[in-house]
Amino acid sequence: MRIDQWVPALHRGDAIGDSARLMRDAFRRWGHQADVWAPDVDPELAGEGRAYDSFAHEVPGAADDVVILHYALPSRLTADLAGWSGRRVLLHHNITPPEFFLPYDPEMVRICQLGREQLESLRGRVSLALADSEWSRRQLSALGFERTGVLPIVLDFARYREAPNPVLLRQLDDPRTNLLFVGRIAPNKRQEDLLRLVSFWKRFVSPAVRLLLVGSSPRRETREGVPLRRHYQDALEAFAWEEGLRPEDVVFAGHVAHDELLAYYASADLFVSMSEHEGFGVPLVEAMLMDVPVLARRAGAVPFTLGEAGVTFEGCDLAEIAEIGRALAEDQELRQGVLGAQQRRLAAFAPQAVEAQLRGFLEEL
Repeated sequence: MRIDQWVPALHRGDAIGDSARLMRDAFRRWGHQADVWAPDVDPELAGEGRAYDSFAHEVPGAADDVVILHYALPSRLTADLAGWSGRRVLLHHNITPPEFFLPYDPEMVRICQLGREQLESLRGRVSLALADSEWSRRQLSALGFERTGVLPIVLDFARYREAPNPVLLRQLDDPRTNLLFVGRIAPNKRQEDLLRLVSFWKRFVSPAVRLLLVGSSPRRETREGVPLRRHYQDALEAFAWEEGLRPEDVVFAGHVAHDELLAYYASADLFVSMSEHEGFGVPLVEAMLMDVPVLARRAGAVPFTLGEAGVTFEGCDLAEIAEIGRALAEDQELRQGVLGAQQRRLAAFAPQAVEAQLRGFLEEL
C-alpha cells in the first residue's frame, strides 16, 4: 500500500513539513511506500520532498492507496484531493481568522477567507478528517465532517537534546529575567500584548527584564511584488519605542537556526504566550521539552495542548500576569511543580505515542 502526503510547501524549519517527513519515515518502517509531495520544495530539502507536479505521472492511484492532505493554506491540492481515486485523509492544521490581517495585509485576508471556503469544500469527500488539536477537531465537526479525530504534530524529541549555540548562550547570560515567545510575527500572536507586559514588568516588577521574540517577520510585499503600506513588525517596533523600551529590552530575533532556537529556550526564565489564535502551538511543546515554565493566554488550542500543564490566564490583566510570571521565575517550589506537570504532559506528544495514534487511524480506513 502507498501512503503519500501532500503539503502546500516544504520549507526547512516548518513544523508541518517536519511532521510530514517524520510520518513518512514511520510509514516506511511499517513496510509502506511513502513520500511527501509539495508544489514548493526548498532546494536543500530536494532529497526529502518530491515535486508535486510529477505526482499524477508517477503514482497510478490504486483503490487502497492513501493520500493525506496537510491543510494549512488554500491551494490546488484541495481540488485534487477531492478527485483522487484512492482513500483520502484530511489533516487540518487550522487557518488564522482573516480579520486579524485586516489592518495590514488585504491579500492575506483574501487567502484566509479562501482557505476556509476550500476547507468546507472537502466535507463529504474524505474518508477521515483529522486535526492536530481537539480544538481544531471540533471545528471540523461543526463544519459537518463526520469521521474526525485528533493527531498531534509529530516532533523529533531528540533534536531538543542537541547542543545550543554557545555564543548566543553567553550573550544572554546576564542577570536579566528572559521572557521568551516563539512564533512568527503576526497579528493573531499579539506580540503587542507582550510588549505591554515587558513594559509593565520593567516599571513595576524589575527593570532587569528582557523580551525575546523569535520568529519570522511578516512579508513586506504581496506575491505580485506590490509593497504593503502597513507592516505589523514596524508597528510593533514603533510601539516599543513609545513604551520607552530600548533595543536591549526587546530582541526581535527573526527566523533562527535550530542551535540558536535551543539557546533562546535554554536562556529563558519563562515562556509567555499572549496569542489569540493557535491551531496547536508547537512552541508550547518545545518549551516543555526545554524545561521552561509556560504562561499562556487560554485561547484557541492552547488549553487543549497544555492539558493540566503550564499556567493559563484569560484577558490581559498585566498586573496579574506579571505577578504570576515573577513567581514562576523566582519561586523554585512553584517552578518545579509546574515543570513536573509539563514533563508529564509531554508523554502525549512523544513520537511513539503519536505514531501509535497514526497507526490506529490507518487501520480504521
